Amino acid sequence: MASVGQERNFTVSKIFIDTNIFVYSIDDWDPDKKARARQVLGGLAPQHHSIISTQVIQELYSVAVSKLKADKHIVRHLIHSFRTLEIVNIDLLLIEEAIDISLVSQLSFWDSLIVAAAEKANCKYIYSEDLHSGGIYRGVTVLNPFLEEHLQFPPS
Repeated sequence: MASVGQERNFTVSKIFIDTNIFVYSIDDWDPDKKARARQVLGGLAPQHHSIISTQVIQELYSVAVSKLKADKHIVRHLIHSFRTLEIVNIDLLLIEEAIDISLVSQLSFWDSLIVAAAEKANCKYIYSEDLHSGGIYRGVTVLNPFLEEHLQFPPS
């Protein structure tokens, strides 16, 4: 406990959240993954700064409405809550970076766009089930919060 007049400094890691984490948090098909996704999302603040991109928002809306058949108004409300997050806009420069990442790392274009957005935001981690867990792309480490070895989330 800090004494009066003493400051305490904390390092806040930036963590990019991939679409699949949000999708699982509203998907009733796998209750264990739903619970885990909600635990991960709920455990990020205040030690970490969550980052998403416009790609994540678009993918979430599309999957939630078309595949999960979620109510559009509820999904809109969820997306509205993202206003408190840092959002990376996808632009031509980022798309070109994603193409370069894809060529070098042999990732899909869409996964490379996630990596490019995370790098642009200076993230330390990407939480994703889709990318190779433990992989490091452009200095950003991928962690799969659904794997047993990564159940201690968020990392310190």
